[in-house]
Amino acid sequence: MRTLVTMTLSLLLCIMSFSGCHERIGWTTVSVADSVRHYYPVITGQILNLAFEIENTGKEPLVIREIQPSCGCIVPELKSRMIMPGKKRRLLFKYESAKNIGFVEHTIRIHCNAKPTGIVKLKFDVNVVPNADYTRDYEELYKEEVERSNMIRGLIDGDESEKGYYVDNPAHDSRAQNPYPWREE
Repeated sequence: MRTLVTMTLSLLLCIMSFSGCHERIGWTTVSVADSVRHYYPVITGQILNLAFEIENTGKEPLVIREIQPSCGCIVPELKSRMIMPGKKRRLLFKYESAKNIGFVEHTIRIHCNAKPTGIVKLKFDVNVVPNADYTRDYEELYKEEVERSNMIRGLIDGDESEKGYYVDNPAHDSRAQNPYPWREE
């Protein structure tokens, strides 16, 4: 009786494992409103909040496998990785401008089951400007670098205005001695 129960359970487990819910999700199509954007300038250190609305226009669910921003300064805020057919979802990102300065252009790649390549690209650019309170110009930056390198050289080799040694008796100083001792003066 025990072997009959064990065989029945084994057969039941085999049937359940082969008839499991291993349905493949096919390719779908998506639409992104304004996938290429140009933002107004921001001050260094400000956080720029980005919101891209993505719509699943196909007949299969859209499954987001991975989000790859082109910079570590872009942080995704993803609540759900699946968008059902005919539905829209807003993808939120935070761009931290403290790590960049000047004109920056970034791409966010969303790896999913979207036709034709499986990658949806979101692009944006922004001009990151320094704070207007005080901006050091080239001469000030160069002067600081020269002073810093001279300070380090002075700590190692001594200042150029100092010889790095002194003498007690000027008679032993080589500058006070006769440079040609074989000549009589």
